[in-house]
Amino acid sequence: MRIRSLGVIDDAVVELSPGFTAVTGETGAGKTMVVTSLGLLLGGRADPALVRIGAKAAVVEGRIVMRPDAPAAVRAEEAGAELDDGALLISRTVSAEGRSRAHVGGRSVPVGLLAELADDLVAVHGQTDQQGLLRPARQRQALDRYAGDAVAVPLEKYGSAYRRLRAVAVELEEITTRARERAQEADLLRFGLDEIAAVEPVAGEDTELAAEAERLGHAESLSSAAQLAHAALAGNPEDPEAIDANMLVAGAHRALESVRSHDPALGALAERIGELGILLSDVAGELAGYADDLDADPLRLAAVEERRAALTQLTRKYGTEGTVDAVLEWAEQGAARLLQLDGDDERITELTAERDGLRGELSALAQALTDARVEAATRFASAVTAELASLAMPHARVTIDIRQAEDPDGVDVDGRPVAYGPSGADEVELLLAPHPGAQPRPIAKGASGGELSRVMLAVEVVFAGSDPVPTYLFDEVDAGVGGKAAVEVGRRLAKLAKSAQVVVVTHLPQVAAFADRQLLVEKTNDGSVTRSGVTVLEGEDRIRELSRMLAGHEDSVSARAHAEELLAAARTDA
Repeated sequence: MRIRSLGVIDDAVVELSPGFTAVTGETGAGKTMVVTSLGLLLGGRADPALVRIGAKAAVVEGRIVMRPDAPAAVRAEEAGAELDDGALLISRTVSAEGRSRAHVGGRSVPVGLLAELADDLVAVHGQTDQQGLLRPARQRQALDRYAGDAVAVPLEKYGSAYRRLRAVAVELEEITTRARERAQEADLLRFGLDEIAAVEPVAGEDTELAAEAERLGHAESLSSAAQLAHAALAGNPEDPEAIDANMLVAGAHRALESVRSHDPALGALAERIGELGILLSDVAGELAGYADDLDADPLRLAAVEERRAALTQLTRKYGTEGTVDAVLEWAEQGAARLLQLDGDDERITELTAERDGLRGELSALAQALTDARVEAATRFASAVTAELASLAMPHARVTIDIRQAEDPDGVDVDGRPVAYGPSGADEVELLLAPHPGAQPRPIAKGASGGELSRVMLAVEVVFAGSDPVPTYLFDEVDAGVGGKAAVEVGRRLAKLAKSAQVVVVTHLPQVAAFADRQLLVEKTNDGSVTRSGVTVLEGEDRIRELSRMLAGHEDSVSARAHAEELLAAARTDA
């Protein structure tokens, strides 16, 4: 993570260890800016007061390594971002005027997307900022993962039944609430089908009738033309001396026939002229038949036009393409839809029976889920309570309240309207009684700031490997503890770091000694400008910083010895 012009930090690069990273430094050195920077990358509120005096904007850039199939990577890609060699690049810019911009994977995105990604990337536990497991929904999810197959198996069956019940309920509601609309639709379909059935259209009939109407409307001119053409080809009986095409072709044929023996070429032409004469005779015969068969009856024309008018009325109402074929297609689809609508009563009966059966099945599966969660919650609460005893909270007691959510419109179970959701009917909430006699309250309300961080540490340690969030940030998790309890805090942070990345801002050397990497936030002043930087501490430098944290003086011999002892003990525990 690179931080520029944020608070007292001018320009710093913070490289977090894959395991446990401790951030230390004097009070006021700027450790909080490291937490704030991470908060900005996670969609936190942009405060222009954070911008370093004299700078135009504060910029925080982060490179987060993740699997391509990780939820955050999938969500980022949906927003148009791209992974860079297995890492997601995120940047946040806050101007001195208060404007804020965000970029993910090279793409400008709404700041809200950073908050969405944060849910799957980092769980923050601090004095004023708690995320992750403080949300009841996340508590239920984590408890389910903690329970393993005992919850996973009935939850899968429940999910299948729940989705089917939703689908049945939606269909049933659609049928019943739209009964009037569907009845009106059925009436319109019946009217249309009856109207089409009364006319009895035939496929392609409109095209044939149009051709016939055209022919009947010009019968007189067609007959006259056919007779004239016939006379030109076969002669006019009223004028025996008139010359026609058949006579001319016959004369040509006779002329060539008389000399065809002298030249085969003329013989071939004579045969073709003979064929021409046959063709002329055939055409003349067909013309005569056409003229005789032509129906000039005005009654037939009237009948055709009346039929066409009836078909046109249908095509205007039901033929989307203006043809009889389209009308017939509408009638086929309408009949199928009417059959479906007429079966509503039967379908309602079937769906109602299925819904009632699914409700019973869902109730049984939900109870199985509740039983499994209650059993897992008992084990979980005992484990967290035991952790708290080693974190300077020996009298604290954690329990999990599992209750079924009620909804006036829910499913009636033993006289109670239970609200079934995608994950069952249970509401899961972590409760804390910090001392004997105290009433258990939700952990966000039942603990002070320092206690809350320790409670969340205990919870995260117990949930280690169950919660999918890969990174945990603890700010002031050691508030109000010291001595042996501080060592236990460090030991548990190191334990959590075996399955996730852990970042801790701490004042306690007992905690910092357990870190895989220690970062020092240090303030410098050249007389006119104050700035802070971040340094990775190794070897002698780390011993000096632990000595300062122990005794307030990095060169104290006894403090150095104690620091070396802490580091050695931490390595032995690891």
